[in-house]
Amino acid sequence: MNKLSQNPRLAGPLAAAGSVLLIVSGLLSWSFEPIFGDISIRFWPVTLQVYAMVIGVLALVLALIVVGPLRRWEEYIDAARGLRTIGITGVAFSIGSLAAITHEAGGLINANEGVWVALVGSALITVGGYLRPETKVLDPVSVVLPAWLEIVIIALVLGAGLYVAQYALKRPEPWVLVLLVGTLVGITLTLTRSNLAAWLGGVTMRHRRVFTLATFVVALAFPFTQGGSEANLTIAGNVLIFAATALGLNIVVGLAGLLDLGYIAFLGAGAYVGASMSYSAFATIGWKPPFLVVMIIGGLVSSVLGLIIGSPTLRVSGDYLAIVTLAFGEIFRLAMFNLDGTSGPMITRGSNGINAIPDLNFFGFNFGQTHTILGIEIPRAGNYYFVLIALIVFVIVVFTHLNNSRIGRGWVAIREDERAAEAMGVNVFGLKLLAFAGGASLAGMAGTVKAHMDQAVSPDSYIFLESAFLLAAVVLGGMGTVGGVLIGAAILKFLPEKLRFLDDYRLLMFGLVLVIMMRVRPEGLIASKRRQLEFHDDDEDLAETVVIDELEAAK
Repeated sequence: MNKLSQNPRLAGPLAAAGSVLLIVSGLLSWSFEPIFGDISIRFWPVTLQVYAMVIGVLALVLALIVVGPLRRWEEYIDAARGLRTIGITGVAFSIGSLAAITHEAGGLINANEGVWVALVGSALITVGGYLRPETKVLDPVSVVLPAWLEIVIIALVLGAGLYVAQYALKRPEPWVLVLLVGTLVGITLTLTRSNLAAWLGGVTMRHRRVFTLATFVVALAFPFTQGGSEANLTIAGNVLIFAATALGLNIVVGLAGLLDLGYIAFLGAGAYVGASMSYSAFATIGWKPPFLVVMIIGGLVSSVLGLIIGSPTLRVSGDYLAIVTLAFGEIFRLAMFNLDGTSGPMITRGSNGINAIPDLNFFGFNFGQTHTILGIEIPRAGNYYFVLIALIVFVIVVFTHLNNSRIGRGWVAIREDERAAEAMGVNVFGLKLLAFAGGASLAGMAGTVKAHMDQAVSPDSYIFLESAFLLAAVVLGGMGTVGGVLIGAAILKFLPEKLRFLDDYRLLMFGLVLVIMMRVRPEGLIASKRRQLEFHDDDEDLAETVVIDELEAAK
């Protein structure tokens, strides 16, 4: 490969040829059997064929930056890293497609020419990427297109996101879903490693209000694309609850750098507050305030628990803090079992939990009924989806403002070097305590909604494995980011729901994904600019400068 790397002129033609092969493969037959939406038909691409064409189009764009009409972007876009990533994605996708066809059609003999052409094309793209040496590129944020064109790009990106979300929920084939998610992860890594994501980030920053409004509109439009499917909207609601909780954990782990392995307890505390103050016949508290008040109380109760666990334990750090928080999560779960009126006061009804929680009712709007809006039926889960959208917007606003504030800079300084931060006058213990309480309050508010959406609360729902998945969502998506955590939460909550037949292998696959991510991209799918410097040795001086700036700003 070292000898080949001395011939960078071959990189562009090889990558371009491979990209064309991938695009053409989508027009060919992939199997003798009519599976996965009938991929046996030529010139009528569906599912796997379409995925191959999308990979090929992205690879072709990068190849044209190396050799072609887009060369003026070469100084801003790292085409070499992008081609390597999308090439490896294509190879993995092609091999996965062969495995899927072999499994579903009864043998590798049933694989037609299209999948083999895709494999060859992906290999050529990968080789082309490695023939091209990596170069340092300029910040692409400075590349400005006409305002109308950038707004159109924002609309297209968000529209594509909405389409992919509704498409993924409607696909019943497990293999198609697995390959779709793998393709999306590969595309995301390609955009970030090639610097295209940085340029898109600059576009959204220049049109922040348009992007925010468009994102909100897309999120609100999602229930109208599901054809009244209660199951799909229930999955979407669970993803939002999981994402809101993960963003709260992101304050603790991503900003302050505190490893919390018992965070699910704060979600459970909020859920029990919402259940015990509901109109359920099994509710244990007679006071029935409005739900908005219940949400605030749930957040306060969880934040108090955060203070209780934080005050005596935040003097420790690292592995010791992880052990303590793990123990706290188990203590919470066991306490919920014992508050049954026998071993302790009647608050949680022990292992029976609190059941038959009635649906919310805002000003006569019953969340348990199906409503028709704009001629489209919105079922029960869709009603809760809108409440959760409002909650996730609130959580994102809180997280963003904290991240950009003096407090957020103090957390980052503590994460980078606690002793240096303390020496510079940062109130380390106070900020740690605030991180625990603030993150816990957001999880508690999400828990109150979860209680009404699930209509039941029991201690078995808040086990250590849930805390592990929350932490994995933060690490996988990108610690310290909003978009990354939302993507990580969506992947880790969506896939287990749609791939229940793989329950026995879920933890194995989960571990493999994390190992691969830690090896390939330890900063996560979407890296925080602050954290990304930690993983690149050639930026040590810049990283040191950033840490000093954070310390000065946090004082």
